[in-house]
Parts: sequence; structure tokens; C-alpha cells
Amino acid sequence: MIRARIMGTLVAASAALATMSIVGAEPTAAGPPTRLACGGEKPLKPGGGKYTCAFEDDFTGSKLDSTKWMVQDTSLTGFPAGSNGCYVNDASTIAVDNGTVNLTASRPAEPFTCKSPYGDFRAEYKAATVTTRGKFAQTYGRFEFRARMPSVERDGVHSALWLYPQDHTYGGWPNSGEIDVAEWWGKYPDSVYPSVHYAGENVALSTGHNCPVPSASAIYHRYAVDWSPTTMRFYYDGQLCFEHAWTPSAPLSGSQPFDKPFNVVLTQLLYGVWDALATGVPNAATLKVDWVRVWR
Repeated sequence: MIRARIMGTLVAASAALATMSIVGAEPTAAGPPTRLACGGEKPLKPGGGKYTCAFEDDFTGSKLDSTKWMVQDTSLTGFPAGSNGCYVNDASTIAVDNGTVNLTASRPAEPFTCKSPYGDFRAEYKAATVTTRGKFAQTYGRFEFRARMPSVERDGVHSALWLYPQDHTYGGWPNSGEIDVAEWWGKYPDSVYPSVHYAGENVALSTGHNCPVPSASAIYHRYAVDWSPTTMRFYYDGQLCFEHAWTPSAPLSGSQPFDKPFNVVLTQLLYGVWDALATGVPNAATLKVDWVRVWR
């Protein structure tokens, strides 16, 4: 069930992210800036030693830092949010305030025209996604988010803190992989789901179903993955809740496809494939992210 929801909800976002680098993003060849602090923390590596800070954003400004993030925008990429949503880049969907980035998906009173280079279409709701694509990507290490899920706990709300390939080296989804550090659905408000997706995955084993977070909407929690060449280990509030060692389908082998750089993605959706927008989905839902940190 969770696998079906993951595929249906993120496939449009995944396809859109694959094209975002051709609509104005400028990769930073020099890598991340020096003197990064990551809150003064240096987590222990699973194999020994300590990580060093590679990327961080505490969202302390008044707007999203364009040197670190780019915003998914259907008017540029042409990709919708699911079957009836529109990725919009404006203050109603992406806002930075008081040290938090707020990603809001909202449903206007009436359907609206979603601009697209492939042809405008009528959309039921606005969605929000930001990514470090073209700005920062890394292979292996620790990726962590401090976030609060939407307060609307009902059908049709979907939040995701995830990682996506910088390049489709091994082909389109799922061949080049996807790492979902934390996915949350309003229909299951007391659980958050980590997942690892790739060609050849056993879907019964690639999603963690034992990661309860009863207050995910009430307070901020920390969601992390330790990514090594052989294993993904997912930690919620510092507690290991799921780990997965992957075996890809031939011709891939070994660490593939998770041996290439992945970027960071934050997504908030109102989704209507299973839950009719007219009867079940709320008018707005906001994912709040306090910080994002990456160690190498």
C-alpha cells in the first residue's frame, strides 16, 4: 500500500526534478562554502570516526537562499503536481519566516489556470517543492532534517523529505534510485515512512513500517539517513528505526545505483488520486522545516 502511494505521489515530482537543471540553475563547481557548522554537531560515522559538515541551511533570512535552493515551478518545467496540481513559486507556497521555511500546498476556491510550456491546464491546487539540484549534491554521508509535519491530519495530505539523483546515470526512475528519508501522510498521522527505491527492490522490504512519530504534526522532530556504499540507516530523533541493504537488478551491481551524487528535496502536496479533492482534501497544509544539514 505504501509502495503504491509513493509511486503515485512522487513520480511527477521525480520527473520534474530530472529536468530542472535546464531551466536556469547554475551548478556550483567549487563545492560548498567553508566554515560550515551544522549546529556544532559532528555525528559519529557508522564505520568509525566523525562526519564533517558539508551543507547546511537554518533558514535565518527573509527569503529562500537561491545559492542553495531552486524552486520547482510548473510554468518553467511543465510538470504538474500529480494529476491535478500545479507547482507554484510564490509567497503562498514558499515562505521563510522566523528561522523556518514553510512549504504550503493550498486549494483555491475555484480551479485556476496553471501555466506550462507544454500547454496551460486547469489545476485544483498549488503545490510546493524546493531542491538543491544544481546547487549541492553528495554521495554517501549523513543527511538530516528538523521538521514539523502539517497540522491537518486527514486524507489527501502528503509531505516528503527526500533525496534524488543529480543525474539519471542509470536511466529513468527507479533505475537511478530515490531515497525517501521521511514521508508522511495525513491519513496515517502517527507514522513517518523511510524508503529506498531502485530497480530490483523487494517492495515488502524497502520501506520502513516501524517508525512511529505520534507527535509529527505537533512538534519538530529530526529525520536522518546514514548512507554508506552498502546500507541506508534511517534515524528518527536519533533512534534507528529502519535499515536497508540493497541488491539492484542486473546489469547494476554492488553499490549501484546509490554510488552517485543525490540532491536534497522538500515537498508538500495535496494529492487527489485516491482522495477526491471535492470531498476529502483540506484547503491548505504546511510543512515546516527548521533546518537541513548534510555531513560527509
